Amino acid sequence: MIIVIDYDAGNTANVLRALAAIGAEASLSADPKEILAADGLILPGVGAFRTAMQELQKRDLIGPIQEAISGGKPFLGICLGMQLLLEAGLENGQTSGLGFIPGVCRRIPARAGLPVPHMGWNDLQIQQASALTDRLQGEAVYFVHSYYTDVDQEYLDATADYGFPVPAMIHKGSVFGCQFHPEKSGQVGLEILRNFKEYVYEDSTSD
Repeated sequence: MIIVIDYDAGNTANVLRALAAIGAEASLSADPKEILAADGLILPGVGAFRTAMQELQKRDLIGPIQEAISGGKPFLGICLGMQLLLEAGLENGQTSGLGFIPGVCRRIPARAGLPVPHMGWNDLQIQQASALTDRLQGEAVYFVHSYYTDVDQEYLDATADYGFPVPAMIHKGSVFGCQFHPEKSGQVGLEILRNFKEYVYEDSTSD
């Protein structure tokens, strides 16, 4: 079972529909026991970094998430969920993140003719292969965000051009992030979620 983590900050209905479309058994939950028992975890998110971390704290979910990831459980953060994987975010002042991938979430710099938030379809440029990047070079995916994940090159799997190379996909170990919304990115997005599903069950089979 893949658990989509419920913390009242996500595009959860669309994520669950997309998972159903690829034949993945999935459920929405804020139960720590279900999170720890899951085969894989997805943390979606729309909104502000600080508010999201406060909500995770209020629901006592940070500890179970950290325990699950420390144990090697496959994890996918989507949009704000990817940003929360970093050490800190600078939206509305500095806030500590989950700390699984070194880096800081920063506001997209203003560029002539490029409004913030970055909203719309952009092509992916693969920087390094990961379990999720197969056949994604040049494919278009859908973004809606005002902040980006400033991470070292070793964690950067894909970028999109928005006046600078916007980190679009990152990963460290079994922790993955998509800044865009795969659940809103048509067949390409479904393929990314299918790659994650396959990674989850290949990983659980190999244990």
